[in-house]
Amino acid sequence: MSLLDLRQRAGTLFGGLTILHVIVISAQVTTRQGVPLLEQAVLGLFAEVQRGASAAFDGLGHAWDRYVALTNVGEENEVLRRQVGALQVQLQQQEALAARARTLQELLDLRDSTPLETVAATLIGSGASPEFRTVTIDKGTDQGLRSEMAVIAPSGVVGRVIVPGARAARVQLLIDRNAAAGVLVERSRVQGVVVGTGEDRLRLEYLPGRPDVRVGDRVVTSGIDGIYPKGFVVGQIESLEGTAGGFRDITIRPAVDFSRLEDVLVVLTPPAGADAAGDE
Repeated sequence: MSLLDLRQRAGTLFGGLTILHVIVISAQVTTRQGVPLLEQAVLGLFAEVQRGASAAFDGLGHAWDRYVALTNVGEENEVLRRQVGALQVQLQQQEALAARARTLQELLDLRDSTPLETVAATLIGSGASPEFRTVTIDKGTDQGLRSEMAVIAPSGVVGRVIVPGARAARVQLLIDRNAAAGVLVERSRVQGVVVGTGEDRLRLEYLPGRPDVRVGDRVVTSGIDGIYPKGFVVGQIESLEGTAGGFRDITIRPAVDFSRLEDVLVVLTPPAGADAAGDE
């Protein structure tokens, strides 16, 4: 064994003996409070260890609490989202019911304001072919309906009954390409005929050579066709295309929004002169 190794071992042994000697002396020496110095040192050392451990555990506890809190918040948010979704559905249902109530009230007001005998009906179907613009209503011959009876809504003319059944009937809408009605321009009293286009507009035809018509004029039924009572709104002139001798194409925007139609009135009273015309 080398001399260097012997010196290192001797130094280590000496250091250990020195520390042991200090510990023995510290155990015998007391502080002013009568506590052994060694005990006080050990207490201080372990106190720091416990303080660090406590801080670490507190940090872990707070982190866990935050995690649990976030988890609870996520669950509460999910519950709130479901509740908001349910409330939105309920709101839409209430709005739909309110809109239906307004429509029915308007229909009731129309029935009360007209001297004609009418029966209320609800749309239960529509024509499958785009070539023929028809709808089905939930009233038929059991309620007094017959062919060629006018169908109206609070906003204006809807069409006419074409196929009545016992408890339902098919109605040809005024915008059907085979539909027509006698009309007059409310402002100038110029008479003509509106015909359907199969789309969402009407055409005004069979007018005098240079008729007094303008964009924005309201067009109403004239009653001369024996189907539609006089004075019900058909629509409003939307555009005019003219030639030197008059107008070639007059487009009318219908008063009724057929895409939103739900409830109608069927006019049971024939127009004035219709029965006489039928007897001839």
